[in-house]
Amino acid sequence: MKKKLVLIRDIGNYEGREVTLAGWVYNRRSSGKVRFVLLRDGTGIIQCVFSEKDVAPDIFELSDRIPQESSVYVKGVVRKDLRAPGGYELVASNMEVIQIAEDYPITPKEHGIEFLMKYRHLWLRSRRQHAIILIRARLIRAIRDYFDNQGFILVDTPILTPAAVEGTTTLFEVDYFGMKTYLTQSGQLYNEPNAAAFNKVYCFGPTFRAEKSKTRRHLTEFWMVEPEVAFADLEDIMDLAEDFLCYIVARVLSECQEQFKVLERDITKLEAVKKPFPRLTYTEAVKKLNEHGNPTKWGDDFGGDEETILSSLYDRPLMITHYPAQCKAFYMKRDPNDENLALGVDVLAPEGYGEIIGGGEREDDLKTLEKRIMEHKLPREAFEWYLDTRRYGTFPHSGFGLGVERTVAWLCGLSHVRETIPYPRMLEKIYP
Repeated sequence: MKKKLVLIRDIGNYEGREVTLAGWVYNRRSSGKVRFVLLRDGTGIIQCVFSEKDVAPDIFELSDRIPQESSVYVKGVVRKDLRAPGGYELVASNMEVIQIAEDYPITPKEHGIEFLMKYRHLWLRSRRQHAIILIRARLIRAIRDYFDNQGFILVDTPILTPAAVEGTTTLFEVDYFGMKTYLTQSGQLYNEPNAAAFNKVYCFGPTFRAEKSKTRRHLTEFWMVEPEVAFADLEDIMDLAEDFLCYIVARVLSECQEQFKVLERDITKLEAVKKPFPRLTYTEAVKKLNEHGNPTKWGDDFGGDEETILSSLYDRPLMITHYPAQCKAFYMKRDPNDENLALGVDVLAPEGYGEIIGGGEREDDLKTLEKRIMEHKLPREAFEWYLDTRRYGTFPHSGFGLGVERTVAWLCGLSHVRETIPYPRMLEKIYP
């Protein structure tokens, strides 16, 4: 007969009642004639109390030796106890083994990061990693809710593409039935014609960059959400990014209190994320870097060190605009008052977390875009479909991309993005 199971997250609805839980042994301890088994089921953790006087001798003996991560059913009565994890515990009457686990490689002792990454598929079961991935899930839900509620249409973009978006040096090449194809660096180029069809659109999916980088901010596979808005200029898209960030931070703060406690995250720093955000031009940012001992020259692109210095100066995200055009992609529109500047914006997260959003106005003039493609030595034939957007009813439009993993790292206060995604892909890291 199939067991009627209760989830640990719902346990408060069953106070004083007998229930059956299914899960894995997270930890156990002894105290006199009582055994405590911490059970997790993916929705929470609860303490199961096995008293020598209340359970059969074989069950009491089992509760004293059952290995970590063994899978079991536990029956008992739900009792309120504010000292217990979650405020409730289960006074157990029986335990049925599904499987006795082998020696679990991740123990309560300290392990090195290389060891933990090798067992990433098991490390996800730990309380800290569980909290991070839950925050990621709530963030993604907030992102979708924001754009859906603002009248954006989700339009999916392809993973396999014939063209580069962010430069040809970071492309993953794929043989597509004898044709040279690439894993997408961004959905933006496809999002632009989508905006001509639907006005306000967004795409959300995995993107790939073959960057030979080992920094704490880089993955070779990561997720981006990319809105694109017809008839929007740089100011419009900056206002959208500002409102969007305030919304998703507030949502995650309201829904993830317990997870932030597990991470011991100082949420007062996130509570400071309010409008308006400080705004600097690239030129002003270079001046500030020099004032703080960083010898950046005008025309240099900002790296992790520069972004860390600048973002540490403010208690909320910083917007930097009007970068040198040479630092930006071919599709970025130039400032009509200065051809050397691009009408783009980067948004840097505070606390030294660096860029989480990049965007701006797109070049909408056909002849100019053709010229840019030539200047960047890109294959014209791969972009003919993209140029059609300028041939048939060109229009001003703008958009941005937000990287999910860097945003999760900032929200959780993590030192490296490798913990922000269930199975990170990094240079020399493809297992598991």
